[in-house]
Amino acid sequence: MVKMSEEAGDTDSPNSNDSEDEVIKEEVKMHYHVYITLFALIFYTSWVFAGILFFYYVLQFFLPNVLETHNFLSLFTEFKSLLSLLAMPFVLIGCYLLHLFFLALATRILWKITEKISPSKEGIIPRNIRSKAANYYHIRSFMIKYGKNSFAKGVFPWLSKWYYNFIGASKMGRGTTIEESIVNDKFLEIGDNCYIGVDSAFGTHVVEGIFGNISYFKIKVGNNVTAATSNLFGPGSEIHDDSYLLPWASGVKHTLTQGNNFYWGLPLRRIFKRKIMQYLDISPNDLEKNENIEGYRDKKLLKKLKTEERINNKSDNDKGQLIAELTDNQIDIHKLTDEDLAIDFTTSSAISRINIKFLALYLPIFFLSGFMVAIFWYWYLLDENWVAILSFLPLALFGSIYFFILACLLFSKLFLILINLLHKPREGVFKAEIGDNDFEFWKMRTELRKLSLWFLRNSPFPWTDVIAFKLFGVDMDTSSHLADTWCDGEFIKFGRKNLVGQAAVIMSSMIVGKYLLIRSVILDDYVMIGTHTTIVPGTIIGKETMVGGACTTTVNQVLEPGWIYTGIPATKFKPNKYALSHREILMKRDVDKERKFEIEHEVNIDEDKRELIKAKKINQEKKESEEI
Repeated sequence: MVKMSEEAGDTDSPNSNDSEDEVIKEEVKMHYHVYITLFALIFYTSWVFAGILFFYYVLQFFLPNVLETHNFLSLFTEFKSLLSLLAMPFVLIGCYLLHLFFLALATRILWKITEKISPSKEGIIPRNIRSKAANYYHIRSFMIKYGKNSFAKGVFPWLSKWYYNFIGASKMGRGTTIEESIVNDKFLEIGDNCYIGVDSAFGTHVVEGIFGNISYFKIKVGNNVTAATSNLFGPGSEIHDDSYLLPWASGVKHTLTQGNNFYWGLPLRRIFKRKIMQYLDISPNDLEKNENIEGYRDKKLLKKLKTEERINNKSDNDKGQLIAELTDNQIDIHKLTDEDLAIDFTTSSAISRINIKFLALYLPIFFLSGFMVAIFWYWYLLDENWVAILSFLPLALFGSIYFFILACLLFSKLFLILINLLHKPREGVFKAEIGDNDFEFWKMRTELRKLSLWFLRNSPFPWTDVIAFKLFGVDMDTSSHLADTWCDGEFIKFGRKNLVGQAAVIMSSMIVGKYLLIRSVILDDYVMIGTHTTIVPGTIIGKETMVGGACTTTVNQVLEPGWIYTGIPATKFKPNKYALSHREILMKRDVDKERKFEIEHEVNIDEDKRELIKAKKINQEKKESEEI
């Protein structure tokens, strides 16, 4: 059923008759035992066959023909020795490809099993009520991560598309390229000859608050669609054939494009011939030479552009006079207000100059951590029971990875304690220049934290980064979750059950011009921060507050409890009552026709929960009638 609505109405507005205290709020249970079991199955299966093949080659060919040879020249004169030596790179590549194949195969089998138990289907999944649909949504989201990282961040990233198609998570056509990104992994239908650029996020799910909904809808992309970079689309979006998305052309949930057009902006809109040529820096001569460029047959436009081009071709004296006028009208930096500088407060906390003496801290950490791993492997191979060695090889590889990471974490913490004893960290504004003690020691602390956090983020269990954050000084517990998030390692306090979206940034320190700013960041309970959102130093976020995607706070901004904030800078939008919203009514937005319309959709919820909601609604209506 479709309801036409030309006005910009908002179907997410809460029912004024409802009370927040009457809403069911069951905290989502993360089934970590299921996650660990599934990961162990995938990890073991992916490595066991590749490991057996590699060890067979080493023991049968490389060891006797290369390592145990007594004459160096025989490596190049004897056929077996030369062949064994030259075969090593090919064996390594073959074993690596075998590892990827069995990783995908194991994920495919487990994926099919979960789909039989609770099939993926479009709709709204409430988060304030536990359900099988929500459980298996989380399980599948976790299950795909290890394979996605192994393919996208591995030696052969172009195999990612094959991985998604093979396991059945998405459908992607021939000639389509998916660059590295934070999502783009499941519930997608992408046509042929498409390009999805770096950091473009086609998110088929949106989590609308800790006790809100999961909007889970397919994103359909037609043929010959180009997404340049950083293009963000919400669930249910449909991008039709020959749509050309310029950088940051993004749409909200259920965005529609008719295709055969260029799109730009946030939210995206069509741009026409003149703006396309301005953006792509196309001259009238280019238009006359290339009939394929839009605007070639627009004679009036060509005439106007040629006139403007003649006017712009001024003499050198005219250009010199213009430069002199601009130089005379310099900006007085002393008269700039906080509003004028607001955009500067979204800069990253990157260090502009790193002295080699700080990077030298890595050397003893790597040496000590590697030495401990070498001791582990010496002990593991000491017994020479090759049946046991090969049987437990995947576990040994897995263990050595985390043994090295935890050793790096331990030694980094010891160095960090020493540095903090020499100079205690403190809040404030400091000069960002070599020689300033606060700036120098801040750089050392930042570099030490980056080492262990990078290893944990790229490990088989990336969510174990909470261990490093807690050890380094962030006040948080394991109930909060950071999804591929950049987070500083000090002066940050998390409440319970916080959820930070992918590619978000939480900074307690950053460089602003020539100054280093350090301020505490506080997140109360049940806070949710959307994807690509920046939280800057000094921000305080109240309980059950949601900061939308692609937003930015300002320094020392206080976000009130129970509200939704959007925009740059983050501005109060409406009360956070997604759990009370009309789950069965969705709003679609047609970009080309510039209109909105409503559709009704069945809510995904278990039958026993339907009865619970129905009984609660009857009791509420009875209570209201008695009051009347």
